Amino acid sequence: MLPLHDDPLDYIRQTKATVDRKKHSLEAVITYYPLSMVFQLFGAKVAAFLYNRFFRQTTVCFSNVVGPVDENGFYGHPLTFLAPFIYGQPNGLAVHFQSYFNKMTIALSVDEEIVPDSQELCDDLEESLKLIKDAAIARAQIENNSTK
Repeated sequence: MLPLHDDPLDYIRQTKATVDRKKHSLEAVITYYPLSMVFQLFGAKVAAFLYNRFFRQTTVCFSNVVGPVDENGFYGHPLTFLAPFIYGQPNGLAVHFQSYFNKMTIALSVDEEIVPDSQELCDDLEESLKLIKDAAIARAQIENNSTK
């Protein structure tokens, strides 16, 4: 359960602190090296089984990828939409955020038994991002006015 905050930016601060703590932990090293050793000793099938079992124990997976700010093309055709996605993960919920050409794309991969109404979840995420954006703009305007 998430605590309710009056300022939407408090969620960002709390999440940033959690992400920074995880980045500086040994979790990635402790996960990577044993799986790498299993792969070298026992082969790809055993390593894939363990990797899949590890992700089966994960309920939510988040991905955020910073995209280009300039419009890109492919063989002379402009890309108008870019959405990241992974297929086949055993998670109940995977959330992908992708920024491209000043647009944010949210892609959800859900297990319908865990998240019965994925469209409502996506709408709630969109509304939350709008509230955070509005709060950030308001905070920047207050700081600009106070420095004058």
